[in-house]
Amino acid sequence: MAQVSASQRLYSLDALRGFDMFWIMGGEGIFHGLAKATGSPFWGGIAEELTHPEWNGFHFYDLIFPLFLFIAGVATPYSVGKELEKGTSKKHLLIRVVKRGLILVLLGIIYNNGLDIKPISQIRFPSVLGRIGLAYMFANIIYLYSKQTAQIIWFFALIIGYWLLLKFTSAPGFPMGDLTMQGNFASYIDRSVIPGHLYLTIHDPEGLVSTIPAIGTGLLGILTGNFLKNSPMPQTKKVLWMFGAGVVFFLLAHLWDMVFPINKNLWTSSFVLNVGGWSLMLLSVFYYVIDVLGYKKWAFFFKVIGMNSILIYMSERFINWDYTNMALFKWLGQLVGDPFNIVVMAFCYVALKWGFLYFMYNKKIFLRV
Repeated sequence: MAQVSASQRLYSLDALRGFDMFWIMGGEGIFHGLAKATGSPFWGGIAEELTHPEWNGFHFYDLIFPLFLFIAGVATPYSVGKELEKGTSKKHLLIRVVKRGLILVLLGIIYNNGLDIKPISQIRFPSVLGRIGLAYMFANIIYLYSKQTAQIIWFFALIIGYWLLLKFTSAPGFPMGDLTMQGNFASYIDRSVIPGHLYLTIHDPEGLVSTIPAIGTGLLGILTGNFLKNSPMPQTKKVLWMFGAGVVFFLLAHLWDMVFPINKNLWTSSFVLNVGGWSLMLLSVFYYVIDVLGYKKWAFFFKVIGMNSILIYMSERFINWDYTNMALFKWLGQLVGDPFNIVVMAFCYVALKWGFLYFMYNKKIFLRV
């Protein structure tokens, strides 16, 4: 994904990306382990937030994916925008953006299916990286060829248009506006046109149609990055504006939820506003603490993760982390014994991955797309 240049790099952006990736590189396992070991309603409640609802609704874990896409958007004015300022042609940047997007789609297919040859019917083509790649690509194309006012119009057109699309359509045999997994129009189109198999047989959470509002998530990040980079406001005022906008988006999302439910599987427009609100609030806090107040040391743990996010994500398919963790630290879990051995092993799992990333960080080896 596009990286911010060293001279302009927002430390808070790398830290927030690392915070985001921490949960899916094993952080959630620590809290699931605590819930299981203690039986505590408190830890159980946190563990519940680190799962996905079956259909409608929102848990903290639903934020991980769109937050990453939002962050990629925030980086755009610092990377693509800087190249425009230097005089790089839009055609050259368009080729670069399309290349990045398609490489992420390819990496997503590899992540889903490995490198072995399979019949098309057994291949899952939609993926998390594919969704990020396509949404990032189209959001950046809009950024390259439109001004900020048009970008704002694009954002609202995408989410309102998607709402109207699902409101006035349905799968054959279902009432208009049906939003069940079987009856919604987006899932019907996906299972009609996408080759291979879908993640949930009749629905894929990273399907083609629901990529439309996901472009809006990327665009919101771009608008935020442009505000951070180019607004003449004092930094503290920027923080207040971002946090305030996040609150407004959160409230609007929950109003819209009454007629268009917050749903990650469909990436509904209310979901876009909800995760956009949380993303804005989180970024404002990280930006204020790290880049405004200058408290950076605590965030180094997350920065190491954030600088190599694609690498640690893809490593799941090529490194047997569970085997390595057991080989190195099983003795420690045995010393601790039941029931907290699962918590200790979850900590070791995260520490093992972080140690790998720290080694790569020190060697200045970063997987960039």
